[in-house]
Amino acid sequence: MALLRECGLRPLRLGERTLLPIVQGGMGVGVSAHRLAGSVAALGAMGTISSVDLRRHHPDLMERTRDLQPGEAATRHAKEAINAANLEALAREIRAARERSGGRGLLAINVMRAVGEYAPSVTRALECGIDAVVVGAGLPLDLPELAQDHPRALLVPILSDARGVQLLVRKWERRKRLPDAIVIEHPRLAGGHLGAAKIADLADPRFDFENVIPQTLTFLRAAGIEKEIPLIAAGGIRRFEDIARVQALGAAAVQLGTPFAVTQECDAHPEFKRVLAQAREEDMVEFTSVAGLPARAVATRWLKGYLKAEAKLQSVAHVKPRCTLAFDCLAQCGLRDGLAGWGQFCIDTQLAAALRGDVKKGLFFRGVGALPFGDQIRSVRELLARLLTPHEAAPSLGVNAS
Repeated sequence: MALLRECGLRPLRLGERTLLPIVQGGMGVGVSAHRLAGSVAALGAMGTISSVDLRRHHPDLMERTRDLQPGEAATRHAKEAINAANLEALAREIRAARERSGGRGLLAINVMRAVGEYAPSVTRALECGIDAVVVGAGLPLDLPELAQDHPRALLVPILSDARGVQLLVRKWERRKRLPDAIVIEHPRLAGGHLGAAKIADLADPRFDFENVIPQTLTFLRAAGIEKEIPLIAAGGIRRFEDIARVQALGAAAVQLGTPFAVTQECDAHPEFKRVLAQAREEDMVEFTSVAGLPARAVATRWLKGYLKAEAKLQSVAHVKPRCTLAFDCLAQCGLRDGLAGWGQFCIDTQLAAALRGDVKKGLFFRGVGALPFGDQIRSVRELLARLLTPHEAAPSLGVNAS
C-alpha cells in the first residue's frame, strides 16, 4: 500500500475493502490454488483459486478416485466420487488460503461456466465463506440465484465486449442484483480459454481496451450505476505503465494470470513455470479447445503433435459412451460429445500433466507479452512491487526479457 501511494495509481475499492488495483487471475487445473491465492491476498490484493479439479493437490483424494471400473453403474459411481472429491478439495483449499492470507486482501474462486459442476462449485465456495465468485467461459446469467443466500459475497463475471456487459447487467437487474465488478478480458492478449466465438474474432477491435472500457462506462453511466461496478482489465498486462493506461481509460484495476503463474508461490511444478517463463511470442499458438472456445497456449511437443493430427481427429469425431475420466468435467466436450469443430483431446489429462511439470504431455496455457522478470521465477511480493513501480524507476533485469 505504501508503494501504491507513492506511484499514483488508484486503489481498487471492492465491496467494503480497499485493495491494490491488481487481481490474480484464476488458473486451472490446480495452477492457482491456496498457496498462490493466499499469498496474493496476504499482500493486500485479490487472490483467486481456480475450482477445476483441485483434488489433484490432495493425494488422499486422488487415491480415493483412482480406479475406474467398466460398466454403467461403476462409471456413475466414479463420476459421483470424483465430483465429491473436488468439492472437498475446494473446501480445503479455501481454508488453507484463508490461513495463509491472515485475513488480509480478498479471496475469490474462479469457476468456468462451461464446466459441468459449475453450480455445485459456486454453492460450495459460498458455503465456505469465499469473498468473491468470478465466472468466465460463458454468461453466468444464473449466478444471482446461486448466490441469493449469500448477499455479502461479491459476484464478478468475466466478459470481453460492451454488448456482453449490457446483456448480463440487464438480465441481472431483473433478478435485483448487480455485478460487484466486471472483468473485461481481451481475447487477443489473454491466455487459456478466450472470450471470443472463434479464432478469427480474436483481433476484432471491439475487444480493444480503448473501445470496450469507454463503451462499457457509457452504458453504466446511462444506467446510473457507473460508480457501483468497477471494471478490471485483463489480458497482456505486464507492467506499471499498462495499469496506468487502463486506469486512464476508466478501469479500476487489472487482472493478470501468466505473471503470477511463474511466481515462486504458484501451486504448479517448477517445470510448468519454466515452460511459461521461457516461451517466446513465436512459441504461442491459438486453437479451438474441447470446450468449443478459442484458446492460447505454448506450442509444446504435445500440442504441436495434436494440432498436426487435429483435422484427422475431427473428421472421425463421434459420441463416446462415457467421458475418458468418468467425471464429465465440461458440460459440453468436443471429445466426449463428438463435436467435429471442437478440440478432440481430454483437456483435464493434458492440463494435469502440465501442473505436474510433464513437458512432453502437458498443455501449457499462457498469455501474450514479455513477463515482468523475463525468464526469472520471482516471488509474489517482488511481482507486486514491480507492477507498482514505474518502468524508469525499476532496476534493470540483466536478462533477456522476451
